[in-house]
Amino acid sequence: MELWFTEKHTENVHFSIKVDRQLYSGQSEFQRIDIFESPEFGRFLTLDGFMMLTEKDEFVYHEMIAHVPMAVHPHVKHVLVIGGGDGGAVRELTRYPGVERIDLVEIDREVVKACKTYLPQTACRLDDPRVHIYYEDGLRYVRDIRSEYDLILVDSTDPFGPGEGLFTKEFYGNCYKALREDGILVNQQESPFYRNDAVAMQRAHQRIVQSFPISRVYQAHIPTYSSGHWLFGFASKKYRPVEDLNAEEWNRLGLATRYYNTKLHIGAFSLPTYVNGLLEKVEPLKEEE
Repeated sequence: MELWFTEKHTENVHFSIKVDRQLYSGQSEFQRIDIFESPEFGRFLTLDGFMMLTEKDEFVYHEMIAHVPMAVHPHVKHVLVIGGGDGGAVRELTRYPGVERIDLVEIDREVVKACKTYLPQTACRLDDPRVHIYYEDGLRYVRDIRSEYDLILVDSTDPFGPGEGLFTKEFYGNCYKALREDGILVNQQESPFYRNDAVAMQRAHQRIVQSFPISRVYQAHIPTYSSGHWLFGFASKKYRPVEDLNAEEWNRLGLATRYYNTKLHIGAFSLPTYVNGLLEKVEPLKEEE
């Protein structure tokens, strides 16, 4: 008998991966956590039945959420990661010797525990002495923080369930206040391809544009995410993601990456015409608020 994991991308599109065995299944206070072993993608994590990462392609997501802002901001010392209990974003950030402190705010302690046990490739740097883990709601955490972080990465789940509050105007406004005067916010911003995903992407972009003077969107190809075409938001108080790219300085670090490079960095902000159209539809709403 063959076992398959299937995720519904739309009412008419399902995505399936053949499974060898289930390594872990648990119900936390917030969500169901499952980890599977597959012949094609290795081990993979799902939350409430939705794909979060696979060993085979997680490097794309985590390199693009971390290295894009790090290659723009010249002096990141204090970083806040909201969500990201799998440890992938933290892993990439710890590769920078100039980073002094990484605060990881993850609502679900059980996600961290499961990933440390079953996904050590991704969670391998959560014990770095610069990493401080806080098990609480990210929306609540940032409410009272002022000018503390150089970079905030919102490595959230989809905009429903435990991650819903991380897509609100209140949250992005609080992130703005929590950043220093030259701070950068990067968030995962869903896929533009299927209608429901595109609506969530537009809503997030609209709210970020209302909070930050500089707001751009960039893309990556992640095979196991809905449609494979994924977007990230880059918002800043000062730095522009392409014009202020420090390519020479970043390349001197000699970081070995599998997806990100500084030429791709520039190209990632050149979006397809249909995506630009979706973004432009919500950007004028900034003037109406």
